[in-house]
Amino acid sequence: MSFDVEPGRTLAIVGESGSGKSASLLGAAGLLPASASVDGSVLYRGQEILGASSAVLRKIRGAEIGFIFQDPLSNLHPLKTIADQIGEAVSAHRSIGRKEKRERILELLSDVEISNPAKRLEDYPRHLSGGMRQRVMIAMAIASNPGLIIADEPTTALDVTVQASILDLLRRLQERHRTALMFVSHDLAVVSDIADDVVVMRDGVVVEYAGADSIYSTPKHSYTQALLGAARLDGPRTFAQPAPFGSREPLLDVASLGRSFVSQQTVLDDVSFSLGKGEILGLVGESGSGKSTIGRLIAGLDRPDRGTIALSGAPYARADGAIKLGGDLRRKIQVVFQDPYASLNPRRSVEAILTDPYVIAGERDATRLKDLVRQLLADVELPQAVLSRLPSQISGGQRQRVAIARAIALRPSLLIADEPVSALDITTQAKIVELLRSLRDRLGVSILFISHDLGVVGELCDRVIVLERGRIVEAGPARRIFERAEHDYTKRLLASMPGGRRQNKFITAKVASHVG
Repeated sequence: MSFDVEPGRTLAIVGESGSGKSASLLGAAGLLPASASVDGSVLYRGQEILGASSAVLRKIRGAEIGFIFQDPLSNLHPLKTIADQIGEAVSAHRSIGRKEKRERILELLSDVEISNPAKRLEDYPRHLSGGMRQRVMIAMAIASNPGLIIADEPTTALDVTVQASILDLLRRLQERHRTALMFVSHDLAVVSDIADDVVVMRDGVVVEYAGADSIYSTPKHSYTQALLGAARLDGPRTFAQPAPFGSREPLLDVASLGRSFVSQQTVLDDVSFSLGKGEILGLVGESGSGKSTIGRLIAGLDRPDRGTIALSGAPYARADGAIKLGGDLRRKIQVVFQDPYASLNPRRSVEAILTDPYVIAGERDATRLKDLVRQLLADVELPQAVLSRLPSQISGGQRQRVAIARAIALRPSLLIADEPVSALDITTQAKIVELLRSLRDRLGVSILFISHDLGVVGELCDRVIVLERGRIVEAGPARRIFERAEHDYTKRLLASMPGGRRQNKFITAKVASHVG
């Protein structure tokens, strides 16, 4: 592969998982393990750095090339303060006094627009929101005023408003310092908001390389066209066509739900809603709005301070008593978590993972267990060959299918899907969305779909509930929410969806051309 990036411009590298996006940049920066073979030439400001000594690379990395990685929680030290970690980046390539270092740390925190920076110096990463942690990572990346920043999926796990603010921040920093930016992403909608040039990769090969305007208006390669077809450049591509909710028999009833924590303000305040049998209900809102807390309460993993939760008319969670989720009721409520890396045992085969639910339910016949597991794989459209593999030996999309298979093994009435596609590339996302819709149609399972990705919610969900700071501010059919939102908060979420800048740029260009 070949590409170049100039000062003040942004080059995006896009493609599905496993296409070689991250590997190419790690190889160029000399960060791949010694077992990797990297050929060719990598010039930074005219200096050859491919094959350079470790001492030379240490002087360039951090000082001349800054890095922003996908998950700040994994890349920030949990036991070091924010000041210590940014301070290390500041002093790594030059000698600096204590007072000057503190002033530089405060300056960097201000640059990345963290309010009250002096009060944040002694905070640990756990004290910060996801967006603030990513801003700290950006502060570390720009600490030595590098000429190039490599950002590897820096907004994937962030909600739409935080994602938009991070993209705006990167753009402003780039304009201020004339920094070159390389932006790795699987999301063409996000890339459309920031890229000047785009490299499209597939199976380790560059299939298209052109200016962003050309890529988005007249893509040449069929793979680029397929990626654009899967992208949500101006909202959901289609909307679910549900039967009227009033015709569905209620399955889940949540009444006046409230939850508070000692270390926080009220997380949920008087939340009430119903979920019908066979319905897919979307729960959206920014980080900290209470989405996952609702999912945990419904799953019986936490107890409410106020209100009740009932399944098929039978209350099982209330503030004045213990959670009653025994036997049959426990089987009827299952959860699919965001990260299958964390929710699947890395040391057990797929077959063992999928056998567990049946064994726990009392099935002991070996032949019967094999038949059940084979049928489960067919339900989630996985090949039988994955049975002998560990989670690390299958793709991200396959891992999520295994997690879904485990959740539906005992044929639950309610499936709680908590951000199940946020870490997947757009084509894999589309397949998982179609799988969930198919499972609803074939098995009649109801789904509470928790997500910050409004495009996915619009395509999958029959109805949508919008949460702001623990309160429901708007609810209704998905199409109505997207096309005729009523609440200002909902409108702000929709306005923050990626892809808007590219659309506006095309509109402006067309108007200018017409006027000319």
